[in-house]
Amino acid sequence: MKTALITGVTGQDGSYLSEFLMGKGYDVHGIIRRSSVDFRERIAHLEGKPHFHLHYADLGDSMSIVKVVDKVRPDEIYNLAAQSHVQVSFDSPEFTADVDATGVLRVLEAVRACHLEKTCRIYQASTSELYGKVEEVPQNENTPFHPYSPYAVAKLYGFWIVKEYREAYDMFCCSGILFNHESERRGETFVTRKITLAAARISQGLQDCLYLGNLDSLRDWGYAKDYVECMWLILQNDKPEDFVIATGVQHSVREFTKLAFHHAGIELEFEGKGIDEKGICVKGPDGLIGKTLVAVSKDFYRPTDVVNLWGDPTKAKAKLGWNPARTSFEELVKIMVDHDMAKVASEGAAAKVRMNLAEYLEKGIVK
Repeated sequence: MKTALITGVTGQDGSYLSEFLMGKGYDVHGIIRRSSVDFRERIAHLEGKPHFHLHYADLGDSMSIVKVVDKVRPDEIYNLAAQSHVQVSFDSPEFTADVDATGVLRVLEAVRACHLEKTCRIYQASTSELYGKVEEVPQNENTPFHPYSPYAVAKLYGFWIVKEYREAYDMFCCSGILFNHESERRGETFVTRKITLAAARISQGLQDCLYLGNLDSLRDWGYAKDYVECMWLILQNDKPEDFVIATGVQHSVREFTKLAFHHAGIELEFEGKGIDEKGICVKGPDGLIGKTLVAVSKDFYRPTDVVNLWGDPTKAKAKLGWNPARTSFEELVKIMVDHDMAKVASEGAAAKVRMNLAEYLEKGIVK
């Protein structure tokens, strides 16, 4: 039985990868950070299973990483942990650099310190944000990098230090350059999940309007559940190489928004340009027709904005046999909206029960 160690196991990708590897017969070990808020919602269904284990460590603490690596002695390490929000990296650039750049170095050094450099294969979760202010479209493994945020700059260090250790120490370590990959497990501060939740809440009368940044931004969106298979395939390859993980299909934030609202039972028409653009309801629940349900806010524009990410997965398809078209863009959006429609309905029902209970208590109907 192979043993895998996953950093960032409580995240979207970490939870899907854990499920995937366990399905392959792996003994899976995940790293979590000690925190006053113990957030394990995405992996709660895995805890208690015989081949799923959790360990406390932190990418900001090299000794904790060394201890876990030495204890687990993994065959494969998947470094998925990161401060992964681009906007947050502008607010917390030093923290982002420590985790996303130096944290990668700590993982590599832990493998060397435990004398596993010849037996342990390492996957580094890289990002399409490396291309930033893009110099060619679509982007592949040979496209020049032009990082355009503190997050992207930190991730570029992670990419290059992996390449350096591969060449300097003959380690099997490689990067997957992941383009945007979403799911119903995506964090609620990320734009896709923000959109699907807003569509669900607006359709159910719990929110008035969704505020977004640049609606013209173009992204290559895939389903995270499909992408973890490619991470695994990269480490099963005969030699360590870096791969673009993408669908090869591009859509705008506006398209994502319009489709999400469609699946929530609302049809939008967009009027105006730039900061004055609005999404008007032309078909939907009573009381919404004619109303502005989507608006643009300067608050969601970044100091430097990446607007044209589009991946070319040719190499991954040819060398790994990976199929990026398993879940289409339309199917992905529907999966997310269906999940959030149910989530919002459930939360609304629970809130109504609490309100009724509070009213009954106030009137002395129940004690």
